[in-house]
Amino acid sequence: MKKPLQIILILLIHCALSNAFAAAQSGVGVRVAVLDFGDAETGGHVSRELSEALATRSQLSIEDRDEARAAARGVGYKGSLNMTLADARNLGAALGCDFFITGKADTLRRWPSTGAIYYESFASVFIVSSRTGRLLRWERPHFEAPSQQEAERALLNYLKGRVQSYAVSIHAAQSNERSEREAEASHAAPLIEEAPDTDEAATAEGLRLPMPYRRLRPEYTAAAAQMEVEAVVDVLADIGADGEVSRTEVVRWAGYDMDESALKIVHQLHFRPATRNGEAIPMRVLLRYNFRKPPREEE
Repeated sequence: MKKPLQIILILLIHCALSNAFAAAQSGVGVRVAVLDFGDAETGGHVSRELSEALATRSQLSIEDRDEARAAARGVGYKGSLNMTLADARNLGAALGCDFFITGKADTLRRWPSTGAIYYESFASVFIVSSRTGRLLRWERPHFEAPSQQEAERALLNYLKGRVQSYAVSIHAAQSNERSEREAEASHAAPLIEEAPDTDEAATAEGLRLPMPYRRLRPEYTAAAAQMEVEAVVDVLADIGADGEVSRTEVVRWAGYDMDESALKIVHQLHFRPATRNGEAIPMRVLLRYNFRKPPREEE
């Protein structure tokens, strides 16, 4: 006679195999979690309808929203749209999905200086890879109408019409990530030393860190200004022994075109190269850019 523990183990294995077989038979594809879009009522509507619309795509498997919400809260996620790659990967792992969609949505009453009062519904939509932590794409559709219901319905209809485009982006990212893994396995990346965390540590190792000849500030973008967003963008940059920037990667993203603004500035920089005991060497450095709303000009 089997012991109770053995029986439970057999049942668990049977259930796991049954679920795997059912998933294979039904063609369940990429696992996607849709998180809350803020605390506003419109955010709840956007999250629900986006989940339902994505669930109609045969190659996507949409995670249960209640379970995704509980998992996100379990790791302390509070709706941030300014995440490091590590934080995004950790969140994706907790959600148990391949990609997740997060953002913010609301409907606001507007009082123009001239004309009638109207309502604006908007949604900031961020699609993120759980494996890499990268922000794949973002957008901020918004609609205006005389009533709250009309504005929100226009927004929801737009988002449902974008589902095919979102699915294409997700499948393309999955394919690209697979190609990257294959390339990494077949071609070893050249080794490059990472900059120590402090000048003291660098001095102790006989290093002089790279230094830009000019400090340039990235532009605060129009998209960020519309939402009055303030954020930090971190870029890893490989600086050659000639002081020129080669490879770059955003390792803390913010969307609203700020990532692109930071990358544009990094590629305009020229550095005094790093040296070890007086000899120029390549080095990987972290460049941080703070995006803040510019002060209002006095009239």
